[in-house]
Amino acid sequence: QVQLVESGGELVQAGGSLTLSCAASGRTVTNNGMAWFRQAPGKGREFAAAISWSGAWTFYADSVKGRFTISRDNVKNTVNLQMNSLKPEDTAVYYCATSPSHSANYYNTYNEENEYDYWGQGTQVTVSS
Repeated sequence: QVQLVESGGELVQAGGSLTLSCAASGRTVTNNGMAWFRQAPGKGREFAAAISWSGAWTFYADSVKGRFTISRDNVKNTVNLQMNSLKPEDTAVYYCATSPSHSANYYNTYNEENEYDYWGQGTQVTVSS
């Protein structure tokens, strides 16, 4: 069992920055791909960013590319999402998730919800215009 706890969400003005953090406990996630998804009001959950188990590879949705940076600390068992140049359309609940996969296929499925078996409860990010 893995418990994921997100933090760092808050109200911020458009153009501002936030850093979200996800802390894993229960077991190490060193060998697991990790991702951030988000769900805006009235919409389905969508992929935002992912990072491979080594941290060597990162992936981003087109909507956040160039503004968001995902990183991980395998000593602290955490994954962060640095968000810059925030827009009102970034308003959403942000979820951290971990994948059990440790295969090359992760590079094809990192943006799919069913790739991930443990999810956090989410943290609210609100961007005002």
